[in-house]
Amino acid sequence: MIFADPPYFLSNGGITVQSGKQVLVNKGDWDKSQGFEKDNEFNRQWLSLCRDRLTDNGTIWISGTYHNIFSVAQMLNELNFRILNCITWAKTNPPPNLSCKFFTHSTEFILWARKNKKITHYYNYELMKQINGGTQMRDLWSLPAIAKWEKSCGKHPTQKPLPLLARIILASTKENDWILDPFTGSSSTGIAASLLNRRFLGIDKEQEFLELSKKRRIEIDNFKTATDYRDRIMKYSNIPLKEIFEIHESTPYFGKDLPILG
Repeated sequence: MIFADPPYFLSNGGITVQSGKQVLVNKGDWDKSQGFEKDNEFNRQWLSLCRDRLTDNGTIWISGTYHNIFSVAQMLNELNFRILNCITWAKTNPPPNLSCKFFTHSTEFILWARKNKKITHYYNYELMKQINGGTQMRDLWSLPAIAKWEKSCGKHPTQKPLPLLARIILASTKENDWILDPFTGSSSTGIAASLLNRRFLGIDKEQEFLELSKKRRIEIDNFKTATDYRDRIMKYSNIPLKEIFEIHESTPYFGKDLPILG
């Protein structure tokens, strides 16, 4: 499985609120639009590379907003993926809208697609149904945005919450499966994968983010910390982790023998 959190192309000088303070939306040069054609070509290139790495029955999840998600969907279709769902992630604690001139931005989209239109994919239907109180899980997920406890080693400007990634991983992978994140950032995908006994490889071109990833990996070497994080994931996303696998005092997959590559 691949989870990708690519540039949204929304760094345009706007403002938002973080921790009660007004801040610029700008994340960095990597998040600035280069124009319609170049943005499309960028999405085509990285999705094509990801397609080459997926197994025939593999799936890919891509997060975004209206700034980039339509381009991503177009490229998925052109590269012969089959789009399975468009998840709407409704944040239960979104930042307020400072201008008071339009609706508060409180959602992101996550496209789920499989590589091969004719080869079926893995979906843990029964577990997702259990998480959803015994009924089929819908494509509208109400989950919190990034929490303070997830920033203990520092914060990436586009960091995704562990409960969200845990649900994605449990829905579409089995224990010991490989997960790739080509825009790993602070490696939230890797932390979630490790806590759920999956194997992980993350790639990022920013050394600063890779160092943050390493700190987070070292942090969960502590069994008490790892257990606390699992409990928090279970609480915020209603995932019955203790019923999924027995938690052992062992080194997670994500770490010493599986390097993060820059």
